[in-house]
Amino acid sequence: MARKKVTLRNRDDALARLMEIMPIKNMQKQDNLVVAISSGGVLFAHKLAQAINAPFDFLFTQAIPSPHNPECDIAMISETYDIVIHEALAQAFDISLDYIYGEAQRRYEERILKYIYKFRKGETISSLKGKHVLLVDEGIDSGLTITTSVKACITQQAKSVSIAVPVMPLDVASLLDEITDEIYCVLKPAHFVDVPTYYDEIEPVEPVIVEKILSESLFRMTKLDKNKEK
Repeated sequence: MARKKVTLRNRDDALARLMEIMPIKNMQKQDNLVVAISSGGVLFAHKLAQAINAPFDFLFTQAIPSPHNPECDIAMISETYDIVIHEALAQAFDISLDYIYGEAQRRYEERILKYIYKFRKGETISSLKGKHVLLVDEGIDSGLTITTSVKACITQQAKSVSIAVPVMPLDVASLLDEITDEIYCVLKPAHFVDVPTYYDEIEPVEPVIVEKILSESLFRMTKLDKNKEK
């Protein structure tokens, strides 16, 4: 008899189940920074930041597709200019580093900078140095975005890097376990399909909602900084 696939009802259900396995009270005592890494992750990160009374931000990344197949991402660049390359795919497609770094530069200038000005009014991401960074998303597929985000945190000298996500592939979780401090995850399917498969209901997040949340967060962090100066 086939085993029934376990799913999450919606984002609210996913967040509630995620928070059940997180040490919320202990995290409230730490110098945390909650960082979303996707539009869907913004909703989770915003509510988690409120739960642990921490500032919240967004790390912008941009995928670099194969020149032979635009649906196949071979690398990723972050707004901190950290780049992660899927070595096996790059070699399989015989893609040069010159192409990857050239595309990374172009996408950084044409897309990431555009997003920074649109959603964060041109402000750079909050300082990660010395912070307990909690990376948040609604789900992880290949692991390229989250791996790039972890690398960005490490190069920016975060004190610790943890991940909170409702669902991710078991093999990706095993890889991330070696380079992060903590992983909070509800579902880790061994035979992973894609993130939407594990939600009964998951709608796209409108850009205007992301912009509103980030604007409110930026205003709040500015006030906190001014209070610290006093």
